[in-house]
Amino acid sequence: MSVRQMNFWGWGWADEAEAEDPDADLKLARSLAETYGVADITPLSRPRLEDFDIPASPLKPPKALDAICCTDDYERLIHSLGKSFADLAHAAQRKIAHFTDMVAFPENEQQVKDLIDWAGHHNVAVIPFGGGSTVCGGVDPDVGDSYDGVLTINLRRLDKVLEVDRSSRAARVQGGVLGPDLEAQLKEHGYTLRHFPQSFEFSTLGGWIATRSGGHYASLYTHIDDFVENIRLVSPAGVTESRRLPGSGAGPSPDRMIIGSEGIMGIITEAWMRVQDRPVHRASVPVLFHDFYEAAEAVRAISQSWLFPSNCRLIDAQEAAGAAGGKHSMMVLGFESADHPVDAWIDRALELVSDHGGVFDRSVLKQAESNKAGAAGQWRNSFMRAPYARTRGVACGAIGDTFETANTWDRFEEFHRTVTEEMRDVIARVTGHPGRITCRFTHIYPDGPAPYFTYGGIGSTSGMVDQWREIKSASMEIVARCGGTVTHHHAVGKDHRPGYERQVEPLFRSALQAAKSRFDPPGVMNPGVLIDPLDRDVGQTGVMK
Repeated sequence: MSVRQMNFWGWGWADEAEAEDPDADLKLARSLAETYGVADITPLSRPRLEDFDIPASPLKPPKALDAICCTDDYERLIHSLGKSFADLAHAAQRKIAHFTDMVAFPENEQQVKDLIDWAGHHNVAVIPFGGGSTVCGGVDPDVGDSYDGVLTINLRRLDKVLEVDRSSRAARVQGGVLGPDLEAQLKEHGYTLRHFPQSFEFSTLGGWIATRSGGHYASLYTHIDDFVENIRLVSPAGVTESRRLPGSGAGPSPDRMIIGSEGIMGIITEAWMRVQDRPVHRASVPVLFHDFYEAAEAVRAISQSWLFPSNCRLIDAQEAAGAAGGKHSMMVLGFESADHPVDAWIDRALELVSDHGGVFDRSVLKQAESNKAGAAGQWRNSFMRAPYARTRGVACGAIGDTFETANTWDRFEEFHRTVTEEMRDVIARVTGHPGRITCRFTHIYPDGPAPYFTYGGIGSTSGMVDQWREIKSASMEIVARCGGTVTHHHAVGKDHRPGYERQVEPLFRSALQAAKSRFDPPGVMNPGVLIDPLDRDVGQTGVMK
């Protein structure tokens, strides 16, 4: 029945989860206690399925759909959680308040349509589920009391590249394909989508489109929006498909209404995507700076030069400590091309960073796979492994999370200072102990950067979710007050809704709600995410409850 699933209590696949190691957990607990100056910490043990009281499902599918539906406790547990701090903490505490009632694994678009139709006629909320790697409450089955059940639809059996148009360099792809499987299928044709979010291994094409995912590349083609040629959507009101075109000036774009809609309109079953030839020319080098703001000015110069680096990730001294010794901010600078050598591009970029005090070793500059050696490679490896290490910290009450935003260059320095200073105060006030906050740039634009803040502190294993909620709420308030966006590429979900409602004008939200009511007349699609359905009591969702 099921597809391969992620671990419900941590990052990664369930069948590859680390074995429980009480000695390692105690060692980390002692280290955290020493670091933060707290009394001994007793880490929570590894949660198991039998630790959870999962109520019987009230749902029974029609016979025609019975073969693709499941009410198994393990599947319901997995599909009731994403990967936010709150999800991991609730799993560690054995305090999951809401479970999905049934999980479906459709194998074709008609079954998706039949499931949505059935749910609409039976007052059942529908939650689309790709890889389950959401970090903002996007698959939370807390939908209030006005529904008679919750159905989670797992799209991962819709996982094929259906067609390749070599002349237009585009591919028609099903929405449930995971990142590695998509790349493997495109590689057979010599192509790549060139979209690599940190969750790449555990997220799907449909999820990327629904959440306006941001990839690893720093400039030019940064968001999934840049690759979408058309979208096919199954909604309660019917199936809609935008015209496949390289561009159009015919009114507001239908695709733009669906990209970022987070499942509130319907389920993305297919999309034509612009694909790329696979890169063969690469050059990369780490650059060190004594001053973070001088480094930011170097990034601005590069972003406004039209050089369009594939990587221009600025990492502050504290976060780069393992790779750069803790005294220097580090820029990971890289270029790649499928068509031509990139020497001239990186040479000009290095002239710009030299003008702003950047120091680099030209001997490490080589035509090689980007970021796999030296200081840059050390940081990259740490970055990619970070989600796996998070679970042990959560079991000890360590509150660690991120928030990503964007702001214009003219406001960046004041914005960065305000956010870091106020967040340090917030963490100390909420936890009673000093915390840390670091910053890096994930993406750059000619008019501003996308700063990505990582914070940490020590809470209590019993109260860490409430402490996290207070810190999360404060981070959104600070960012919104200072003119930034409350999310640059992690989506809104339920966790960011309070900040989203501060950021977006009421008139636009009401227009979005009206559009949702047309696509979703019964109001069953992903209730509480982004906006509430009209005339529905979804309840108090998100971090403000």
